[in-house]
Amino acid sequence: MSTRRVLTGVAAAVAVALTFAVAAPAAAAVGKQTKPTIVLVHGAFADSSSWNAVIPLLQAQGYPVVAAPNALRGVQSDAAEVAALLKTISGPIVLVGHSYGGSVISNAAEGNPNVKALVYVSAFAPEVGESAASLSGKFPGSTLAQALAPPVALAGGGRDLYIDRAKFRDQFAADVPEALAAQMGAGQRPITEAALNEASPAAAWKNIPSWFVYGTADKNIPPQALAFMAQRAGAKETVAVDGASHVVMVSQPDRVAQVIQNAAATATQ
Repeated sequence: MSTRRVLTGVAAAVAVALTFAVAAPAAAAVGKQTKPTIVLVHGAFADSSSWNAVIPLLQAQGYPVVAAPNALRGVQSDAAEVAALLKTISGPIVLVGHSYGGSVISNAAEGNPNVKALVYVSAFAPEVGESAASLSGKFPGSTLAQALAPPVALAGGGRDLYIDRAKFRDQFAADVPEALAAQMGAGQRPITEAALNEASPAAAWKNIPSWFVYGTADKNIPPQALAFMAQRAGAKETVAVDGASHVVMVSQPDRVAQVIQNAAATATQ
């Protein structure tokens, strides 16, 4: 065999090997599924730190997580800000709301095809025209009104609402260690009275699959109301955590993280 023929054969083999080496990673990348981004929206009398125990559990499973700010000023304005944030995220999204944050995600998800699942954590899932206040009053059991501190008048009109710090733990976080509950009470963010009474203009849970998790000892939103909203939404999963307070994501982060992951498992592209 001539030297020229041998060299030609080697060159052909090298070319084939290089072609496979370049093509193989590309093929793997095409077949790879991207985990959805999980966006967490806090509720009234709280801030993004209320998700601190849940976030590392989700991140440990490889999920990108964003704890979105929630101004607690009004359903439409708060939802518009969250919706703007969602538009910056590519790929599938699991949108999670706690308490009043449920009203916000029910509107922020409207019209965004990337939002594949909604998770309501002790949260409102209002029908169009319903408010947080009207849903809380639909069933007996909420003691929030009696636990509020004197309202704070705002310079531009309206009033801010806080939970009385002396009543905060019993009302909001009865199953949370006393020191942590005291810290949460000191750092609570107020919600406007108008926000709790504002009618929801949208109900994204009608078109997007939903999951619900809540505590059976919730004193802010009656557990009966939470069960009603989950059933009405046709929830894919409803988890009632026995004895858990309104901040079930603080006292039972494992249970909440699992429900979020169950929703995320259905949300890949």
